[in-house]
Amino acid sequence: MKPVIAVSGLRKTYGSGETAVHALRGVDLQVWPGDYVAIMGASGSGKSTLLNMLGCLDTPTSGRYLLDGFPVADLNERQLSLLRNRKIGFIFQSFNLVPRTSALSNVELPLVYSGLKRAARRRRALAALEVVGLTDRAKHLPSELSGGQQQRVAVARALVGGPALLLADEPTGNLDHASTVDVLGVFDRLNALGRTVVVITHEDEVAHHARRIVRVSDGQIVSDEVTGVAA
Repeated sequence: MKPVIAVSGLRKTYGSGETAVHALRGVDLQVWPGDYVAIMGASGSGKSTLLNMLGCLDTPTSGRYLLDGFPVADLNERQLSLLRNRKIGFIFQSFNLVPRTSALSNVELPLVYSGLKRAARRRRALAALEVVGLTDRAKHLPSELSGGQQQRVAVARALVGGPALLLADEPTGNLDHASTVDVLGVFDRLNALGRTVVVITHEDEVAHHARRIVRVSDGQIVSDEVTGVAA
């Protein structure tokens, strides 16, 4: 079995000379299929830079990154874009839903670029909404949904293409406690079904749902703790 994420000696430096900022300083990390990992760190620790690297949104200064076995550094921009679309389901703090488009159409969006016929897209999008418990809200606009429901639509959109990795950036940062509980319950169920989940967070409540907690400080991983079975 190959890791979904295999990072070795990853470094990222912004600028040069005396003003250079060493955001990552030789990070080694492996995430295996079915893992549920929370990456934690204070502001300026390097966790956001690491997120950008893992999501193929930026390239490292040096080091090696294999995403589901693919060497990221060898890919051009078009290939990186295709890899992101096929291998990573992104979930952001701000939901990033299209405002005047229904929940169902928002979930379908990643499939539009895959060449699937409309009927097939619709079936898969409805199935994804069922996973997050929102089939009864399929025709609603984002403005007609609560924050927690909007984030669950975003989770459905992230998983509709069957990615190797779900990558969430502070996914509960804009949610109240009840909505946070709902969204974390969705992550727990997805992981129990075998989905690989990596969450970037500064919240202990979120991190304690994970099976591993990776802590980043000063551009390095300072601890990688196995916490047991996800909540």
